[in-house]
Amino acid sequence: MNSEVHRVSVEIGGAEISFETGKLAKQASGAVVVRSGETMVLCTATAGNARDVDFLPLTVDVEERMYAAGKIPGSFFRREGRAGEKSTLTARMIDRPLRPLFPKGWRRETQLVAIPMSVDHIHPYDVLAMNGTSAALQVSEIPFPAPVGAVRIGMDADRGFIINPDEEWLPESPLDLVVAGTEEAILMVEAGAKEVTEAEILDALDIAHEEIKKLCRVQLELREKAGKPKQEVEEPRVDEAILAEVRERFGAQLDAATQVEDKLERQEATKQVEEEVLATLAPADEADPEAAAQRRAAVKLAFDHLEKTIIRERIAVHKKRPDGRSADEIRPISIEVGVAPRTHGSALFTRGQTQALSVVALGTTRDEMRLDTIGLETSKRYFHHYNFPPFSVGEAGFMRGPKRRDIGHGALAERALLPVIPSEEEFPYTIRVVSDILESNGSSSMASVCGSSLSLMQAGVPIKRPVAGIAMGLIKEGDDYIILSDIAGVEDHLGDMDFKVAGTERGITALQMDIKISGVTFDILRDALEQAKAGREFILGKMREVIAEPAPELSPYAPRITSMKIDVDKIGLVIGKGGETVRALSEEYEAEIDVQDDGTILIYAQTGEKAQALVERITQMTKDVEVGDEFTGKVVKTTTFGAFIELNKGTDGLLHISNIAPGRRVDSVEEVLDRGDEVHVRVVEVDRERGRIGLRLADDPDIQGKTPEELAAVGTGEKSSRRRRGGGRGGNNARR
Repeated sequence: MNSEVHRVSVEIGGAEISFETGKLAKQASGAVVVRSGETMVLCTATAGNARDVDFLPLTVDVEERMYAAGKIPGSFFRREGRAGEKSTLTARMIDRPLRPLFPKGWRRETQLVAIPMSVDHIHPYDVLAMNGTSAALQVSEIPFPAPVGAVRIGMDADRGFIINPDEEWLPESPLDLVVAGTEEAILMVEAGAKEVTEAEILDALDIAHEEIKKLCRVQLELREKAGKPKQEVEEPRVDEAILAEVRERFGAQLDAATQVEDKLERQEATKQVEEEVLATLAPADEADPEAAAQRRAAVKLAFDHLEKTIIRERIAVHKKRPDGRSADEIRPISIEVGVAPRTHGSALFTRGQTQALSVVALGTTRDEMRLDTIGLETSKRYFHHYNFPPFSVGEAGFMRGPKRRDIGHGALAERALLPVIPSEEEFPYTIRVVSDILESNGSSSMASVCGSSLSLMQAGVPIKRPVAGIAMGLIKEGDDYIILSDIAGVEDHLGDMDFKVAGTERGITALQMDIKISGVTFDILRDALEQAKAGREFILGKMREVIAEPAPELSPYAPRITSMKIDVDKIGLVIGKGGETVRALSEEYEAEIDVQDDGTILIYAQTGEKAQALVERITQMTKDVEVGDEFTGKVVKTTTFGAFIELNKGTDGLLHISNIAPGRRVDSVEEVLDRGDEVHVRVVEVDRERGRIGLRLADDPDIQGKTPEELAAVGTGEKSSRRRRGGGRGGNNARR
């Protein structure tokens, strides 16, 4: 086995990206280590046994290793478990631009694996993994036709567009755009944005493609140095004679079946035609079953080709969509909010035969999603989950947790809403949104964006603006093409582009694009973005007709979270020795109290009344005592000259004996008060230098209606009492 090590490199965005092969994982069909800075990813491509299937048996895995970031996994077993969200999304970004390029006849089991071996938190590993996996295919014997490059584009008000920005800075960027493509064309786009304009997106795509060309060329350089001979693959060819016979005998029937508007009825009608074609042109032959199976496969291939040709020509050339809509027409929309009464917020969004139920659940900061990954992010207070049960497309199937597609669509909807989610200071809740797809005929991820925006507003979450999403498509036949708004399932399946755009009235918040052909020009992309903007604005108008702004009040079943701020020096007063005070407050007010290091206190209570009462109690505990303040405190000590009343934890004031019973003389404090008694008092004197706080009974007629200045003049009455009694005891009248 050749053990020679080959290395090539290219400068992208001011940083070197290198590709090395021949040192690690030499038994894989192709293995490349891609590096930038101190981030390095091992990428492998391996071809296994051939399979007798009519699809590409390709799997893509991204395996995060916690050691890459110098961490030990936080699980009980202290080892990595199933793939996390980041690695799953990266695997999808690797898969989407590569899968359409594989030769149609390639049927060998193929696995692409990327393992981040070191991460420096400056150069993100995902884009490197995308380039490294393509390079691994280039040096392998797998007949992959052309290299695919990938870059990330950020944006800064002063610096403009930034190529492959630092991971630490990325959260500050209004744009996080990942683009993949060949030297000839862009194939995939994945973006999150803070209401960025369509023109800025196009500029970013143009810049990205120039860098992608460099990455493709350096991969070809590596292939020339270390590439293995490519295997031959025979692509399946349609038998022209069989195709002509299917067209002549069943073409009109198939044409009519594919024009049925209802999705399930159209599928059933098409299936019946297919069964008739197979029964007529490929009957079973017991004498030669192998020849009959080959004939059946050839007839089915011809039928599929004819079906695709009929639908695509009808749309692209004759401008007629399967359900009769015009190119920019949105399917009928119906919206209902508050459909699940005991939830914190809910909305049902139906567009044509696609229906999403989105539900909001609010929780405390303790409900944040904890992240144990090799990335910088450690928690999330807003997250979106997407579920696609098999009944949504009229099928029966396994339901064993979220699939990669579910995770990808959930992340897309999460990115779409994130720019309008209020900050923790504005809305101190953890927010979870779940979108269950109840029916699907295209654009279900964008329906979940619309439903989630509606459910958040119905829940009373003060989002900045509503967000809507729309999926665009493209059918291109020769020079004829048509851009389609709000694509249905068949248009997605047989089309050349799936372009999902989400945003507000001000700009784009999320973007996902997959292109299956190389002839998509920037003019087509520009037209698609403009058409998507018009569709998005139309959908936003429909949403506003039902709910125009967030509800003023939360659901009665939602938790009440109140935020307040105290002096950092007073945190100890609230917590108490060993947490004694905060536990007592929690029990008394039936609330959870989260005291943070900066003095922020989050109160989670079942009712607003209890939350407000607790806020007032903590405010009273932590504020500096001033003349005029009133307290209801307990007697903690009695002396010959008065009673000490606990105002706050650690702060007492003196109620002089002369003020214990206004209007009459008391010889002993114990005649009126005992330790533990509660007394409603008002502060009439504060001497901070001597640590002295003087009190009077709140209902003492001598102080009724007096201002703090007048109270200070009245005083405690202690001196006059001393003169009558002939003196008094020394010592401070307060302890703090």
